[in-house]
Amino acid sequence: MIGNDWDYILDSYFKSPIFKKLLKTVNNEYKNKIVYPLEEDIFNALMLTPFNNVKVVILGQDPYHGDGEAHGLAFSVKSGIKIPPSLKNIFKELQNDLNIKPPLNGDLTLWGKEGVLLLNTCLTVIKDKPNSHQNIGWDKLTNLIIEKLNDKESPVVFILWGNFAKSKKELITNSNHLLLESSHPSPFSVNRDFFGSKPFSKTNEFLIKNNLKPINWEI
Repeated sequence: MIGNDWDYILDSYFKSPIFKKLLKTVNNEYKNKIVYPLEEDIFNALMLTPFNNVKVVILGQDPYHGDGEAHGLAFSVKSGIKIPPSLKNIFKELQNDLNIKPPLNGDLTLWGKEGVLLLNTCLTVIKDKPNSHQNIGWDKLTNLIIEKLNDKESPVVFILWGNFAKSKKELITNSNHLLLESSHPSPFSVNRDFFGSKPFSKTNEFLIKNNLKPINWEI
């Protein structure tokens, strides 16, 4: 399925009737509707960041639902696509936190290669209909992914932006890990406590403290 150690970690789920039912539903949706991201990009986050490489998890809700935006990484858009407001605010906080100049594109692939799993809890969406696939079964898989990462002995930073992401913290019980929470970077909530939360420097401080290489947040 994935092409790295996630295949082993998630093997029993991938062989389960629950997953086969989900795949059938998803395939039918792609045949009959406009669904994002492209089918080959659905598991992009797992393909880009193998289980053993994960040092940070940034949780999103579901993919962008506009034309050409989603490519399988939470909060990310392909180079050449207009940067969405939430991502602009993430880049503003990155500059305030680490003095990294906002990039000209919104492709976060380099973060994934650094060990940042950019995981949406729902992996597909119908065009122009946010949360339209929220109840088709993706949560079984993505909750399992969070649980497997929670079981890691190696410390992981879980970054939870907004109430939906925060609802997943009950799955994160391992005291080896760090939870960073704030409001969502959306323009509607960014001023509550997202700006000034310094997630990027706090992440690197924690990784260094645990003898792990910090993340290069530059794009």
